[in-house]
Amino acid sequence: MKEILKEKGSVYCNSGAWDAFNKEIKKNKPSKVFVITDTNTQKLCAALFLENYKFDCTPEFLDIPEGETHKNLETCLLLWNKLSEKGADRNSLIINLGGGVVTDLGGFVASTFKRGIDFINIPTSLLAMVDASVGGKNGVDLGLIKNQIGVINNPILVLIDTQFLKTLPDKQKTSGYAEMLKHGLIHSKTYWNKIKILNETKIEELEELLWESVLIKNNVVTEDPFEKGLRKTLNYGHTLGHAIESYCLDENEKKPLLHGEAIAIGMILTTYISSKLLNFPEDTLEDISSSILKKFTKVAFNLIDIDDIIKLLIYDKKNTNGKILFVLLQDIGIHKINCEVSNHLILEAFEYYRNYK
Repeated sequence: MKEILKEKGSVYCNSGAWDAFNKEIKKNKPSKVFVITDTNTQKLCAALFLENYKFDCTPEFLDIPEGETHKNLETCLLLWNKLSEKGADRNSLIINLGGGVVTDLGGFVASTFKRGIDFINIPTSLLAMVDASVGGKNGVDLGLIKNQIGVINNPILVLIDTQFLKTLPDKQKTSGYAEMLKHGLIHSKTYWNKIKILNETKIEELEELLWESVLIKNNVVTEDPFEKGLRKTLNYGHTLGHAIESYCLDENEKKPLLHGEAIAIGMILTTYISSKLLNFPEDTLEDISSSILKKFTKVAFNLIDIDDIIKLLIYDKKNTNGKILFVLLQDIGIHKINCEVSNHLILEAFEYYRNYK
């Protein structure tokens, strides 16, 4: 069994993971068990969950609407009320069964209900498996702005079963793959060279590198759990990527982007900026841009779009004293945090992205 053993938040993957899950619930002895899903994961993933759930306390399912637009305080209020109506107490357990929206929001609901009750994450998307479900970040969006309200609090367990990936369309697998590419860029050339040629749509090819990605993230968050330094590197490409994601979600003339699609653009832009400010090697910039654009369709942005995206950067959580701060790279695996970047250079990066062939 693949496992990361921790005082709180141990991660188990595939063989033996469900046994560890059931053992943890038995030890926990919850008064009631609630399973938060969205309407899609309820339909596609509940059967596999129930097939493996062995605790004698029958779980109650709490559904939320699907999609990033529902990752907000209104959905939390809906869940808090449902938990109260159904008699949840401080010894109840929440199981978050779903993608990144479910694990982020469900963890926040659990962390705040009655000042905090235990929860377990069972990620069902590739994005949630390699990123959202591990590390203890829980939260919701505030209007357009990503993850502005939240807490850092680990689940009591994370269960990864790659069988859930069979329920995903290829587009969702590719979205999660963007976070694996990010782990390669911040970690090592060795992992980058393996991950850039992966066929993320083939589950049998995915498992080993997926687990390596989880280990990379876990090592970072273990060293810096509250994002004072090293953990900021996990935001590589996210300063611009989150702004692009928020903009496209709100702009009627733009097609909404999946998280990974926006982060893929953000990584190309940020690597170009790194080449200008930190002399990131141009041949490696070429390799990264080419590798990403083989997987992700290019998106067109005009000057008005870019100006509005830049305005959204002020809400990035890494900002300090009104300064917009980026994570940049000197080379793959060699990072520098808290870098100031001019609007002019951001415009130049978008021009590079637009003209890249």
